[in-house]
Amino acid sequence: MTARVLIVDDIPTNVRLLEARLSAEYFDVVTAASGKDALAICAEGEIDIILLDVMMPEMDGFEVCARLKADRRTSHIPVLMVTALDQPSDRVRGLEAGADDFLTKPVDDVQLMARVKSLVRLKALTDELRARARTGQEIAIEDAMRAVDSIDHDDGRILLVDPDLRHAERIRGYLEAHNRVDVLANPADAVLAVSGGDYELALVSMAIGDFDPLRVCSQMRTAEQTRTLPIILIAEEDDRPRVVRGLDLGVNDFIMRPVERNELMARVRTQIRRQRYAVELRQSVNNTLALAVTDELTGLYNRRYFERHLSILLQKAQQQDRDMAVMLIDMDYFKDVNDTHGHDTGDAVLREFADRLRRNIRGVDLACRFGGEEFVVLMPDTDSRQAQGVAERVRGAVAEKGFDAGNGRPLSVTVSIGMALNEHHADTPELLLKRADVALYRAKREGRNRVVVDAA
Repeated sequence: MTARVLIVDDIPTNVRLLEARLSAEYFDVVTAASGKDALAICAEGEIDIILLDVMMPEMDGFEVCARLKADRRTSHIPVLMVTALDQPSDRVRGLEAGADDFLTKPVDDVQLMARVKSLVRLKALTDELRARARTGQEIAIEDAMRAVDSIDHDDGRILLVDPDLRHAERIRGYLEAHNRVDVLANPADAVLAVSGGDYELALVSMAIGDFDPLRVCSQMRTAEQTRTLPIILIAEEDDRPRVVRGLDLGVNDFIMRPVERNELMARVRTQIRRQRYAVELRQSVNNTLALAVTDELTGLYNRRYFERHLSILLQKAQQQDRDMAVMLIDMDYFKDVNDTHGHDTGDAVLREFADRLRRNIRGVDLACRFGGEEFVVLMPDTDSRQAQGVAERVRGAVAEKGFDAGNGRPLSVTVSIGMALNEHHADTPELLLKRADVALYRAKREGRNRVVVDAA
């Protein structure tokens, strides 16, 4: 994982310390000694996350954060406040200014890296959605930005997972004036409950008896209906090591017991507002993309859209020295399906394959129908190991279960997959696709139903 981090602090010693820690993890670090300088850097350059000191002369961190979040050009950049202030009122003020999280000085290395990596992942997903909106139609992003102005945080739909009903009722009492809060006492039912409950936030207590709270969170993250649902852990001081692990697994935030009412309300408002923003953005993209960029049969993007988006993402990957992969997929012996069972069955198989493909790639991956029975997946910020893992998951999801042929007998279908990675600075979209095509040809030649990675 690589990202561009802006450190804002007027004390050079603090800056050097954070810069050394982040540079050791291969982050690209930029620094600013004042809030004014920070705002100028963010307005001009690609910043992925901001580590913002609170106590600075002229303009404190709260004001800097509020200005960043009020500017549509910078409102999507995660802000991690780094402060010596440790009162709940200070944390509430930071969250209400728009901060995504905060660290207390002296900064713990493990917490620093866990928080930075978690927020960088969020930024990467947001960037991909924004890029798709720009690629499809500029009006999509404009509509989404206008929609943000009307987003509120009231009447949130929250699931609280806590077998201790006394604690649960206290938490519900803090929140129910402005939200609908359902309490679930049995953690084993959490995934089923959130999948069918149209919730906008899950609060998960770390004290849930014999159940592993991180397992509950992980299951929520991997279920299709809830993979983007915000999760806040409610933890004791002794739970800190597991909380850090939870942030690595995709948990959005945590709050320590004893729970302070105003801090809880601020954190809940932040997560619900962010979730509603993401939903608005996705809906805007879905509603405004013209039919000219989608495939009518499968609902995936078409080749025209893919080629334009590939050019944009490849250029960005080369400028920022980021990984990227292209997965080219061809259905084996598909002509036989059409010849034997007819084109209606062939179309049904293509539609079902597209559904399986969507379910087995990641949220940031872009799936397209390239033409006929050939599909392509664009995978930003993806190295060879990650790309092969996704490709094998797609291949297995096709091969392990037959397709409906309409006659009661499942139709066996397999796919061959060729992979190419952005490994050469001189790569062009055409060269990258050519290498993926060569790898696909090898997969066909070597027996089909396999994944081959370009060795160039």
